[in-house]
Amino acid sequence: MIFKDRGIEIKTREQILLMRKAGLVVGRTLELLRAAVKPGISTGELDAIAEDHIRSSGATPSFKGYHGFTGSICASVNDEIVHGIPGDRVLADGDLISIDCGAIVDGWHGDAAITVGVGEVASELLELARICEESMWHGFAAARLGGRLTDISAGVEKHVRGTSSYGIVEDFVGHGIGSAMHQPPNVPNYGRAGRGPKLIEGLALAVEPMLTLGKQDNHTLDDDWTVVTDDGSAAAHTEHTFTLTPQGPWVLTALDGGEAKLAELGIKTGALAD
Repeated sequence: MIFKDRGIEIKTREQILLMRKAGLVVGRTLELLRAAVKPGISTGELDAIAEDHIRSSGATPSFKGYHGFTGSICASVNDEIVHGIPGDRVLADGDLISIDCGAIVDGWHGDAAITVGVGEVASELLELARICEESMWHGFAAARLGGRLTDISAGVEKHVRGTSSYGIVEDFVGHGIGSAMHQPPNVPNYGRAGRGPKLIEGLALAVEPMLTLGKQDNHTLDDDWTVVTDDGSAAAHTEHTFTLTPQGPWVLTALDGGEAKLAELGIKTGALAD
C-alpha cells in the first residue's frame, strides 16, 4: 500500500479486488432492502435484514458502532437527508427513504446508498430520486485517469443544474474509501472541473450526491446524527464506490460493475479480472 500526498491511500490490485468483495455484499444487501421497502415495515426491521445479510455473507457492517452509531444502515425518510438512525419509525405509503449501507471484508470497505419510494409515491419525489441517481452516474462518466477530482464534481452538478432546480447539499460530500470508510479526499457534488488531486490507478472514491426538492440548507437533529432540510422539503441520496482502471471506471458496489448505466452514457467499464 502506498500513501501519496494529502494522505490519499492508493490501493494495490489485490486490495481493490477485496474492496469489490465488500462492494458486492453492499450491493446485494441494498437490493434486498429495496425489495423489502413497503408500507408498514419499520426502519429497524430494514436494519435487521441488512445486518443479517452482511454478517451471513462473511462481512462486518461498517456503520454499526461507528462513532457510536447504533445501526447497520442509515435510514433517512422524506425531509431527512442523511444519517437517519433506524428504529421504530414505520414507513407509510408515499414516503421516500434513502438507505445507506457499508460493509467490511478483510479490512476493506464498500459504501453505497439508494433512494426508494414507499408504495404509491408522488411523481415529483420519484423524479428527485431519479435525477439524484443520474447525477452520480454522470460524475462517474466524467472521471478519467489523469483527470482531476473535481471533474467528477462538475459532472454531478452539470446534470443537476441542466435538468432541475433542486438544491445540491454542500455540507456533506463523497470521500475516499479503502482500509477506512472515510478517507481523503473529499468529493464535493458541485464545483469547477480540473481541480484537486489527480485521478490515478488505485484510488477509490465514494461519490454520493444529495439533492433536495427545496433549498439545500439543513441542520442536525438532537440525536446528533439525523440531518434534515431546514424548509422541510424532501431529500434524496445516492452513492456508489468506484475506482478507475485503464479501461474505464469500475463501480465496486454495483452488481454489474456499473456496466449498464455507464453504457447508457457511452462509457465502458474497467473491471479487473479476479
